[in-house]
Amino acid sequence: MKDKVAVAMSGGVDSSLAAALLLEKGYDVVGVTMRLWTDFPAGVDPAVEAAREVASVLNIEHRVVDLAEPFRRTVVSDFVAEYAAGRTPNPCVRCNHLIKFGLLWESIRRTGADRMATGHYVRRRWDPEKERHLLLRGRDPGKDQSYVLYALRQEQLARLLFPLGDWSKDRVRERAQELDLPVGDRAESQEICFLRGEDYRDFLRRQIPGDIRPGPIVDPCGEVLGQHSGLPFYTVGQRRGLGISAAHPLYVLQLDPGNNALVVGPREQLRSAGAVLSDVNFLPFSHLTGPVQVQVQIRYNAPPVPAVLCPHDEGAEIRFSRPRDAVTPGQSAVCYWDDVLVGGGIICCAPDA
Repeated sequence: MKDKVAVAMSGGVDSSLAAALLLEKGYDVVGVTMRLWTDFPAGVDPAVEAAREVASVLNIEHRVVDLAEPFRRTVVSDFVAEYAAGRTPNPCVRCNHLIKFGLLWESIRRTGADRMATGHYVRRRWDPEKERHLLLRGRDPGKDQSYVLYALRQEQLARLLFPLGDWSKDRVRERAQELDLPVGDRAESQEICFLRGEDYRDFLRRQIPGDIRPGPIVDPCGEVLGQHSGLPFYTVGQRRGLGISAAHPLYVLQLDPGNNALVVGPREQLRSAGAVLSDVNFLPFSHLTGPVQVQVQIRYNAPPVPAVLCPHDEGAEIRFSRPRDAVTPGQSAVCYWDDVLVGGGIICCAPDA
């Protein structure tokens, strides 16, 4: 019998098939589902119920780990605070690092699990020369999820398995149906999990009503062009929904919480030569000691573009090969060498002149 592996099962097809594939390879598999929210109708968490049903079909043990309070405190509260501060956060990055691969593992390792697995489309590889664990993009370019995993540390990578790294989404669904898993045709969710279908603006209205106040829309010189409905409802690069007319298209250039002002301007003023990153993490090396040529994504679905990654007092700085639009504070900039994940950090500001 191989190691005991705890599979983080969300009730979806990816994590369900990951558990099935590890069973086929002879691992001792237990399914584990995070309870991240508590106020479901009739007290029924659909993710827990779906994962439990799959575990029953696979004839494996299934456990539920209640992480609702730390999730609310660590991920949801940060999401709200970032919007209130004029930034646009990516809560999935924070959740993966601190909750799924942090607190969840700390909980399940006490049960005797040797390894942890998920249904992420990403590949893990050991580099004997660097003596470090690396992450590579998933083989299916349309499903690669390495962007949200850049914050993983070496000690976390050492115990992780990603059974779907070489699989395509279509083949995953086919195999799940061949195994008669009850989630083979389940619709895939692309939304932020804790919003549960609610528009993020309505969620923020309930969470921080005092921080959502109308204010001026101004041009870079300070001339008032109109009124916004609340800074958290806008993001850098936004064009639609500004409610103002002009001779040429206007884009959100900056959110100014100190003055409760939304700064807008023409597209050419939206472009940035680079960005400064905080909260950085690197995988092929522990510290950035000099300039490194990379390709960088400044959002989850953004195409990678050439850049230079350099040390900076805040953590790191990226300099694009040519200026880019909508470099957004709060989002993650994630760097690659082709398919190899180099690392990344949170965009905090433009680089010093």
